[in-house]
Amino acid sequence: MNAPLAPQARTVEIEELDHFDALIAGGAKSMHGWHFQSVDLRERSAALVALHASGAVFMGCSFDTGVADLLRGRGALIFPALPDLPFNAYRGHLYTGAELFAGISAAKYEQVPDARIYQWSLQPGPALHSTLATAMHDHAIADALDDFLAQQSAPVVGVMGGHAAARGSREYAQAAQLGRALAQAGFLVATGGGPGAMEAANLGAYLSTYDAGTLESALLTLTAVPGFRPSVTEWARVAMAVVKRYPDGAPSLGIPTWFYGHEPPNVFASAIAKYFTNALREAILLDRSRGGIVFLPGAAGTVQEVFQDACENYYAAEGAVAPMVLVDHHYWAVEVPVVPLLHTLAKDRIMANFVHVVDTVEEACQVLAG
Repeated sequence: MNAPLAPQARTVEIEELDHFDALIAGGAKSMHGWHFQSVDLRERSAALVALHASGAVFMGCSFDTGVADLLRGRGALIFPALPDLPFNAYRGHLYTGAELFAGISAAKYEQVPDARIYQWSLQPGPALHSTLATAMHDHAIADALDDFLAQQSAPVVGVMGGHAAARGSREYAQAAQLGRALAQAGFLVATGGGPGAMEAANLGAYLSTYDAGTLESALLTLTAVPGFRPSVTEWARVAMAVVKRYPDGAPSLGIPTWFYGHEPPNVFASAIAKYFTNALREAILLDRSRGGIVFLPGAAGTVQEVFQDACENYYAAEGAVAPMVLVDHHYWAVEVPVVPLLHTLAKDRIMANFVHVVDTVEEACQVLAG
């Protein structure tokens, strides 16, 4: 491979004021290649003015009067805060359930940030403003997700399943046991971040630091509100009560979308990468699940994910194929017969040895850990 014609600038992402202060204390003279995201710099004017500004990028930052114009005149690129939004388009961190459901203990779901953002996404408005806001937001979330995953040592295993599994059902309990088993086997569980089987898998992973009786107790508590209809408020409140009762859960990841805003995110994922663009969210969820993907019985959305993952594996180079584990042979071979087509696609391909059909969550874990 030929060397680049010019040295590549080092990108420094600054999402906290302390990071900026540390760079200054370390003797920095130039901000070339520095990318600021939502940093309040109103008390750092002297430091900013003293630095070379060419090549710096500021996204949604706050400045003292006149400083932004001065930096712009010296070659900095400044993206202003976008007005009248119920979210930060330049946020530097993933969401949490506590943030998205802030106020749920006293207010209805319709008043919490998650619902207000969804309602904003449905409103007609200036196309350029909305498109820019959602595009910048989803870019920031993707960047924050990669930062989060870079700090994790456990391989990521995706758990895909439908939203219809009700709390108290056999399917919900099965997904919870799967999440628990995967976390205890050393995997970081990632789901679509919604209700049903997704919530259950995040719940099982979250409570994997506790004994088996704790999970059984939590499952029993949650049966008081089997689903998010008719009341997301009550559905979320009982889940938040479980989190409050057991505050020391294990990390797991949820990747939901406001495209399906009528389906609320679950609070058992410790980190939530929520996107506006569903196609981007789907691609990222599958791509980041490099330890493999477990497919629980689901409807059209899960079937789409099966074949989207199969397409990636079909064209993948040797060493880049991730295991596909479908749980419930009868469901996937008879009720929703995707198995024959998967085997036909996989024939004579590298992926042939990576398609597995099992009947229990224990078998699924054995396949991934093997």
